[in-house]
Amino acid sequence: MCGFVGFASNANAEEKKNLVETMMDTITHRGPDSGGVFTDDKVALGFRRLSIIDLTEEADQPMYNEDNSCVLIFNGEIYNFQELREDLVEKGHQFVSHTDSEVLIHGYEEYGVNLVEKLRGMFAFAIYDKKEESLFIARDHFGIKPLYYTQNTTDNSFIFGSEIKSFLKHPGFIKELNKDALKPYLTFQYSVLDETFFKGVFKLKPGHYMLYKKGSIQINRYWDPMFDESENSFEHYVNEIKKTVEESVKYHKISDVKVGSFLSGGIDSSYITSLLKPNKTFSVGFEDHEGIFNETNLAKELSDILNIENHKRIIDADDCFDMLPTIQYHMDEPQSNPSSVPLYFLAQLASEHVTVVLSGEGADELFGGYIWYQTSPNQEKYQKSVPYAIRRPLSLLARKLPHNRITEFLDKGGQKVEERFIGQAKVFAEDDALKVLKNDYKNGPSVQSITEKVYEKVKNKDDVTKMQYLDMNLWLPGDILLKADKMSSAHSIELRVPFLDKVVMSLAAQVPAQYKINSKQTKIALRQAAEEVIPSEWANRTKVGFPVPIRFWLREEKYYNKVKEMFESDMAAEFFETKELVQFLDDHYNGKENYARYIWTVYVFLVWYKKFFKDC
Repeated sequence: MCGFVGFASNANAEEKKNLVETMMDTITHRGPDSGGVFTDDKVALGFRRLSIIDLTEEADQPMYNEDNSCVLIFNGEIYNFQELREDLVEKGHQFVSHTDSEVLIHGYEEYGVNLVEKLRGMFAFAIYDKKEESLFIARDHFGIKPLYYTQNTTDNSFIFGSEIKSFLKHPGFIKELNKDALKPYLTFQYSVLDETFFKGVFKLKPGHYMLYKKGSIQINRYWDPMFDESENSFEHYVNEIKKTVEESVKYHKISDVKVGSFLSGGIDSSYITSLLKPNKTFSVGFEDHEGIFNETNLAKELSDILNIENHKRIIDADDCFDMLPTIQYHMDEPQSNPSSVPLYFLAQLASEHVTVVLSGEGADELFGGYIWYQTSPNQEKYQKSVPYAIRRPLSLLARKLPHNRITEFLDKGGQKVEERFIGQAKVFAEDDALKVLKNDYKNGPSVQSITEKVYEKVKNKDDVTKMQYLDMNLWLPGDILLKADKMSSAHSIELRVPFLDKVVMSLAAQVPAQYKINSKQTKIALRQAAEEVIPSEWANRTKVGFPVPIRFWLREEKYYNKVKEMFESDMAAEFFETKELVQFLDDHYNGKENYARYIWTVYVFLVWYKKFFKDC
């Protein structure tokens, strides 16, 4: 885990140096071990380092090639760097360190932009080529590492970096809210557009690289997580999963510092932990509400079975509400996935013991782990026995009738997957979002306009594959991986995700849908593979996720009043019809409906907006 920031402008080198150092100060949490700066008359590059591989000064950044004509700043890990290094040495390149970073700069010399196709790892990096007076900027295949850029400046500067908050220190940066981002956020719960909540600030998409030269930007895609089934036996895929995931974990545990793992009661983190066999595991939970908000006992039990030391923490509502402004500050954009909150405390706990942690993110998207991917036995029977030509009009009719289990069943049965599935989160119905928003914020893109661009690329695939592909392009980088990076970096630790490896993805892409999911089970082949190293009870446990008891907290007077005060504020009235918000809050508080996610999503946005636009 490291961080960087850079910009291209016409200011003199000394002015650039002072400015980039100020910008670097905002991301010291990403790299507390050391910092470095490069400036010339064209660019400024700033780097904060968290030392993981090769702890010597020779591995510090910015890093240079043999003749100092290329300069690198890099966040992440290249897991196949040793093989790449050997190849580059054979081709005559001279190395001064043993870090994976140096492979990138010599790899760029040798392969140019095609370097990205050879990399196995998680990364965001920039290479300044002095001879070409250009910047080569790239982001990893899955979007594990963040990378933002903007030209929305008063002085024509081009700014890029690991976190948006560093941009705010640049005097030329124009800080302005992107009004179009709010409406889709209310439904998706995260910033789903390429343009962020800061107008003119964009995310470089996963699997893409950028070339910047003299004010011009060219962006290219170098990798696409496409699924393409290959027929083979169930046993074949189970065995291949065993070998491939085990190999990935071996790559991901390479480190010169202490490595641990996050551990819940589910299969994904349990499988990774059992292969890694770290000295310590880390878990957090809440006081039980209905027995589903605390899996720390399961994590402790598995740790004992594996003879691993487990550390756990129980957190409460005060912890979460008190730290929410800090959490949203580290997120850079509003993100209302409730699991961001316990993940913040989990990373804090781990940081007291280790510098690197492995986690189980990505298994659900690759191997079919979400219940949304399933079709219930009754729905499956209905769809097979009743032609679509009949199911479709019944669905349209059901939408006009009062909502109940029957109309919901009929509606779903006549919908195409492109209509009903937008990803793993769906908070506000669009009609409700429009109802609460002021006119200036109603013009953001529709949900369908966002998802249809992704679905178009897999229009001839089966429904499970369509949903996986949508999640790989929207939900995974926009929600899951972003919060994993930001919450771990907040506590200066590096989080690694062995399932999200391009070799693992290559295998997962071939697994037929029937080996991933059916009406009774998810991640079928993966569970079978995991049973070799973890008890069957863990391998076959139903997915819980990272549940947070928000709906219970919002029925307590203390937190009801806290949220109501925010909803009735002048600040909230800039964006929302506050009477509608308070009505949702009151109906939830009085037990009439469960509007917890509606309330939390709006509240999180307001906390974020206050932090970045009122308090800064």
